[in-house]
Amino acid sequence: MEVNRDEAERCIDIATAALTNNQAEKAVRFLEKAQKLFPTDKARALLDLIARNGFTPGHDNQSGSSDGTGPRQRRPGEEDQGEKASQTAKSYTSDQLDAVKKIKQCKDFYEILGVKKDASEDDLKKSYRKLALKFHPDKNHAPGATEAFKAIGNAYSCLSNADKRKQYDQCGEEKRHPSRQGQTNGDFQADISPEDLFNMFFGGGFPASNVHVYRNGRYQRPAGQQGQQREGGFALFVQLLPIVILVVVSALSQMMVSTAPYSLSFRPSIGHTHKRYTETLRVPYYVGDHFSREYNGLNLKTVERSVEDDYISNLRNNCWKEKQQKEGLLYRARYFGDNELYQRAQKMGTPSCSRLSDISVSLGG
Repeated sequence: MEVNRDEAERCIDIATAALTNNQAEKAVRFLEKAQKLFPTDKARALLDLIARNGFTPGHDNQSGSSDGTGPRQRRPGEEDQGEKASQTAKSYTSDQLDAVKKIKQCKDFYEILGVKKDASEDDLKKSYRKLALKFHPDKNHAPGATEAFKAIGNAYSCLSNADKRKQYDQCGEEKRHPSRQGQTNGDFQADISPEDLFNMFFGGGFPASNVHVYRNGRYQRPAGQQGQQREGGFALFVQLLPIVILVVVSALSQMMVSTAPYSLSFRPSIGHTHKRYTETLRVPYYVGDHFSREYNGLNLKTVERSVEDDYISNLRNNCWKEKQQKEGLLYRARYFGDNELYQRAQKMGTPSCSRLSDISVSLGG
């Protein structure tokens, strides 16, 4: 849908900005998200170019240490050993360790979340909130807590999606066993990382100084906390110059390709600069110079129906996010006894939900 195209373009813009700041991991993450939303040659070409230039996830800022003046490059396995030693040094209770072992022994996603197979969406949310706070790596330092946290996130991501849950319920026990991840359970991996899911629920999660980054199937400290390696400004410019040129060329080439006749936002790059409103719901949208000549009568009604469908779909997504953020903040405020946060969450509005309600009343009338 057109709304996915707009979001994909936004992800590509974020990725380009990340590359200029030498944040290749962030760029790769947003480019991959853009490809999932709306595949484009621009995003694919950027991913290929990043791979060819050595910008691979988990290997940011590796250049610059070969001259002997930069930080020493860790050998394979050193980082894992350091993290294990750091984790071992942190204290944990026997109850936390037992809880981790219990999660690892679960046979399916329902058992991980501690709900019945006919559990409602509210039951899933309630269980996820409780378990995510209990097993978050910044609160539970028992060995295996990060894997348990990941399993909880995967379980909720699967069961909260109606299509995935139906497929999960239909497949055999052999295929969906949670302990066989990476072999037979690939179809039920989460679309977002457990940390992103946690932040979506709790409005930012735990303090950024202590947060873990989900990378290549495990948790690591952010690159800035592991010791940033310096790189000359000129060398960085030389590395990024082909990417900047490719982005400009791709943008020019896409202007020549046929696009949808409208956009939900002002997009001068593709000529959608003239604002119009749909006849039924008065939804604003933008079109090109020749739209009025090419679309009228039945064709115009078809386009406006598509505009309203995209607009309502966008509102539903935003409404869901607004509710999740508000509920997450309220739950977090109650859990930690933060009165100030609770008051702020109470005052938080949900404009997308209000707009959806207005549209429902309008259509009902």
